Amino acid sequence: MTIIRISDLPAHNGQVVTLRGWVYDRTDKGKLQFIQLRDGTGIVQCVAFKREMDEAEFEIASKLTQESSIIVTGTVRADPRAPGVPGGWELGISKLELVQMAEEYPITPKEHGVEFLMDNRHLWLRSKRQWAILRIRAAIVRALRNWLDDQGFLLVDTPIITPTAGENTTNLFQIDYFGEPAYLAQTGQLYNEANMMAFGRVYCFGPTFRAEKSKTRRHLMEFWMLEPELAFCSLEELMELEEAMIAHVVAAVLEKHQPELAILERDLSRLEAIKAPFARISYDEAVERLQKLHAETTDPEAKAELAIQWGDDFGSPHETAIANMFDRPVFVYHYPTAIKAFYMEPVAGRPEVCRSVDLLAPEGYGEITGGSERIADAALLDKQIATIGIDPSNYKWYLELRRFGTVPHAGFGLGLERTVAWICGLPHVRETIPYARMLNRHYP
Repeated sequence: MTIIRISDLPAHNGQVVTLRGWVYDRTDKGKLQFIQLRDGTGIVQCVAFKREMDEAEFEIASKLTQESSIIVTGTVRADPRAPGVPGGWELGISKLELVQMAEEYPITPKEHGVEFLMDNRHLWLRSKRQWAILRIRAAIVRALRNWLDDQGFLLVDTPIITPTAGENTTNLFQIDYFGEPAYLAQTGQLYNEANMMAFGRVYCFGPTFRAEKSKTRRHLMEFWMLEPELAFCSLEELMELEEAMIAHVVAAVLEKHQPELAILERDLSRLEAIKAPFARISYDEAVERLQKLHAETTDPEAKAELAIQWGDDFGSPHETAIANMFDRPVFVYHYPTAIKAFYMEPVAGRPEVCRSVDLLAPEGYGEITGGSERIADAALLDKQIATIGIDPSNYKWYLELRRFGTVPHAGFGLGLERTVAWICGLPHVRETIPYARMLNRHYP
């Protein structure tokens, strides 16, 4: 008895094999039972023919409920008409063993409301669509890590519990750390700068937390972020690295995950266009373009959304409008210093602008990476901290990095869930993570 997984079926054409999994669906044709079996690697049609099976086992096959767990043995057959993921294969069952007859399953092929599905997320994950999304998520993670590893980056983990804010204290979840205040990390970047001084090129990849009271389709309270940091790196070099990495990730998904993209009905032409180089425009130019678009817009609601003055941060409508001007991601660089983090290097001769950059994804998915050159000069960083009123004692260790071998350096953060939403073409980030944490949801 050769036990295989569904993804291995093409290598066993004509052979007798055993599959173990769950019933995704069943069609009753009397003496024929068509069973859709899933095992996590794919879905295959298994055919139970009464005259080719033990009578008791066929009786079980004819009563199988959705999500019942079974073990089936039979002959692998190539059939271009057979449905499945990937399609074109079926198993002619000769033996069936019931592991458990599932109770009536709450999630059926009929339409369910989003809240019901989110309440049953632990079961919703078994659906074909969610299976496809989370497999692509895993592929994106793998492609990101492999690319960075191949470029000489070292994975160095950073803490989730921190004594201070990385950026903005108003967006932190505070916890009681044995009688002292501490916070769930909103970024690993400050620690990454210390790690970078030891290893040159590093990245961390883990959960981060933002206590923003936001209900938009782009926000989660707990999300995963990739954060590379590079010594001796300029903003221009950082953008080159980002576009090479993003292009590699999209190409990797296109190469190996066509079945999952087909399930999601993703427009592949939009992904096939994601090739370097990406467009680059300054914040100044972006504002000019938005103001011109605002002047040309006649719809009152759209016009109000597009209103912007120099110095304003971009909202979702602004990011979408800018991205729609290009067929691939676009870099917007040199944002106003006042709307960015304290550690970003000012532009020479324009202290009101900093050496920062955001990468906006096409199709209205907004910012997927944000980065900058970091302030390397100790005196300038001291001045920045004093200007915005941060207690320097909270950042003593971080400030010391500028006093022991400081170098020009840069880095960025990539939001995994937004990247998954974009590549999969999803309307909301809640489906991009196994168990979403949103403003009014932390169950299950």
